[in-house]
Amino acid sequence: MICNLCRTSIPDGAAACPGCGARLITHSEAGPLAPARPVSPTASPSFRLDPSRWTNSDRVAGIGSLVLLVSLFLPWYGVSVLGFSAEADGLTAHGYLYIVLILCLAIIAYLSLWAGFEELPVHLPLTHEQRLLAASGLNTALVLLAFLVKPGLMGWRFGAFAGVAAAVVAVAPLVIPAVQARRARA
Repeated sequence: MICNLCRTSIPDGAAACPGCGARLITHSEAGPLAPARPVSPTASPSFRLDPSRWTNSDRVAGIGSLVLLVSLFLPWYGVSVLGFSAEADGLTAHGYLYIVLILCLAIIAYLSLWAGFEELPVHLPLTHEQRLLAASGLNTALVLLAFLVKPGLMGWRFGAFAGVAAAVVAVAPLVIPAVQARRARA
């Protein structure tokens, strides 16, 4: 048996893990059908960041979300008239892009937790891919809406193009397999 906490091999009949000292629940404590397993004194799962747990889709979604987060603070719209110019970033021009900001932070935090815990400490609905697809898809929809609905006579600036590109890149590796799976079922 392998310790869930420190990954040390535990000999049969041991009362505690030789690596970390975690007490083992015996069959009598857990019930006749439950296997013996290590119990942490604090009963909290250990966090160890392991980037190898990320798939290529996770990496692309994470990097795309990070670039989208940065782009929200760049100039999205601007106008120059008679030597005067004005610019607005995405958050200033469209207040609902704060939802995108929060979702980007949530995606980055979620991917960090996904790579740090073997099993997430809480049960979340949907599969891992569905969670990322839902958050990235909502980001893409809101960013496209913000891109298409520009305020007044203002023109687009670099931040708007970077935001749209980052949102599309973040969702693309998640959408393509979902569409292919749906077509295969049909």
